Amino acid sequence: MDRHHLKLQLENYRTPFEEEKAFVNDFIALTGEPLAYSRLRTSGHFTGSAWIVNKRRTHTLLTLHRKLNKWLQLGGHADDNENLLDVAVKEAREESGLSSLRLVDKFIFDIDRHVIPSRVNEPRHFHYDVRFLLEAEIDEPLSISSESKDLAWINYDVVEELVMGNPSIMRMLEKTSKSEIFM
Repeated sequence: MDRHHLKLQLENYRTPFEEEKAFVNDFIALTGEPLAYSRLRTSGHFTGSAWIVNKRRTHTLLTLHRKLNKWLQLGGHADDNENLLDVAVKEAREESGLSSLRLVDKFIFDIDRHVIPSRVNEPRHFHYDVRFLLEAEIDEPLSISSESKDLAWINYDVVEELVMGNPSIMRMLEKTSKSEIFM
């Protein structure tokens, strides 16, 4: 997937969620920016994430992000790679140690634009996060990366409490829980 294919997928992306509808055009516009996949674009740039679930669709794999101190899906910066699906899979492997990862669907699962607070060497900016649905074996050993404080399979019943109602995470959970296509 290059920026042309990403733009086509975004132009054809359909969602019942108003928050995604509200910023999909910003994602489409960003595909035309020369530095869209680079941290050098300090106002905001693309990232790729993986919403990882077990085969029975009872748990999702979340990481306690070291810098943000929040439970989130696995993912990260594109670092000039225009193939955000590759970015999502690479980050998922690096951040979990899982070898059983399997792509459920090559199409975009979810999109989210969120603010990253400023830090010493980095201004406040946006992540335009493109997310893909992956599946993994829940009994495979996990390996916590340096980017995480913790990593765990979380039962769907306790996700809301753990992520403190994070609307982005709850939206992905709802998509996973309600969709028969993924069962």
